[in-house]
Amino acid sequence: MRTFDLSPLYRNTVGFDRLFSMLDSAGNVEAAPTYPPYNIERTGENAYRVTVAVAGFTPEELSIEVKENTLSLRGEKAAPQAAETGQLLYRGIAARAFERRFQLADHVEVKGATLENGLLHVDLVRSIPEAKKPRLIPIATASQAQTIEAKAEAPQAA
Repeated sequence: MRTFDLSPLYRNTVGFDRLFSMLDSAGNVEAAPTYPPYNIERTGENAYRVTVAVAGFTPEELSIEVKENTLSLRGEKAAPQAAETGQLLYRGIAARAFERRFQLADHVEVKGATLENGLLHVDLVRSIPEAKKPRLIPIATASQAQTIEAKAEAPQAA
């Protein structure tokens, strides 16, 4: 019997807890880019954090955009300084531009982003409106039906 590893489906989604939503979009998944590396973690019942390794990028070289349930993270290095103080013999630190996109579930909002020690942290919260939350409806029986009684007022003497 074959087993299927569905972990790649979790790679680009945040806030989806239903497998069928991921399977519907699986046919549209292109080859997943590998740069820059990232983590997606659940920090609370309705809170998530996307952490992207962006070593060498400054806040001015990074941009975050949310449009139609898609979170886009972009990084573009500024032109290299002409007055570097040495000859570069080997470049092992990637300084290339990137764009990483994540599909967000309905009602997932970006609450903030921080750049700390070469890691870009994007905090997300799923806030479901009251109208969309499940409600418990009490069921009344015929014996519990309320009866409104009207009392006749006594005529006043004139």
